[in-house]
Amino acid sequence: MRPRHVLLALTVVLVWGVNFVVIEVGLEDFPPLLFSALRFFFAAVPAIFVLGRPPVAWRYVIAVGLALGVAKFGLVFVAMDRGVPAGLASLVLQCQVIFTVIFAVLLLGERPRRPQLAGIAVACAGLLLIVLDRGLTAPLGALLLVIAAGACWGVSNTVTRHAKPQDTLRFMVWVSAVAVLPLGGLSLLVEGPRADLEALRGIDLTGAGALAFLAFVATLFGFGVWGFLLRVYDASTVAPFSLLVPVVGMGAAWLLRGEAVGLQQGIAALLIIGGMACTVIRRRPRTEADSVEWMLSKSAA
Repeated sequence: MRPRHVLLALTVVLVWGVNFVVIEVGLEDFPPLLFSALRFFFAAVPAIFVLGRPPVAWRYVIAVGLALGVAKFGLVFVAMDRGVPAGLASLVLQCQVIFTVIFAVLLLGERPRRPQLAGIAVACAGLLLIVLDRGLTAPLGALLLVIAAGACWGVSNTVTRHAKPQDTLRFMVWVSAVAVLPLGGLSLLVEGPRADLEALRGIDLTGAGALAFLAFVATLFGFGVWGFLLRVYDASTVAPFSLLVPVVGMGAAWLLRGEAVGLQQGIAALLIIGGMACTVIRRRPRTEADSVEWMLSKSAA
């Protein structure tokens, strides 16, 4: 890769890693489901009038919007609101790699490669260590919500792989648009109109900044640059950069939020990241049609 493109890739990794800390900050001002709905509203609504219709059939946009936008992000925001720290969330969410491989085998008839199977086994060992260490880091129920979010992400990756959208940024904008109303409705039902109204009335610069970062920097800038890199280079060249996202996420949580990383959690992180690395080992270059799967399956929240 050219040096400036390496810098772009590292910038996206930095943005997506810090994104989890920004979510944690924003949750101090917003109920989780409302926060997620607002994130997608500001990311999608202005852009859909500029970018035009989605690049694939509506059924794929709606399916990914529900699985990724509503279920995955809704669960992550609720889990973090209930006590999962930012760094831990960025790490555990990468279990989506495991579910992506499993769903691709079950639903698309793909045959897993030996490195993928080895990676799944190693990553599962890391997740087990995280669960056993839950007393020091997060409530078990909230941690399981993050794992469930990873499963929903795996579903969306599988649908996206089947859809093969050529313009991933435009696809993600419409996916975001689909998520707005369901998340807003769930917020009214679960969190209540009063809590939502109080949050909107009491919004300050910190909350507005967190919302702007998620909508414009993490979503539009992040996916836009990542999609550009995938159009210029093979997915096998770009995708490994995403392995740094949980590393940056845990580092940012430690530096900015004082989140401690114990020995057991550190070992688990190495196992999970090592397991993910096994999934990108290939004996032949990936085809251009595989680019979208890598983009969506290897990003952060």
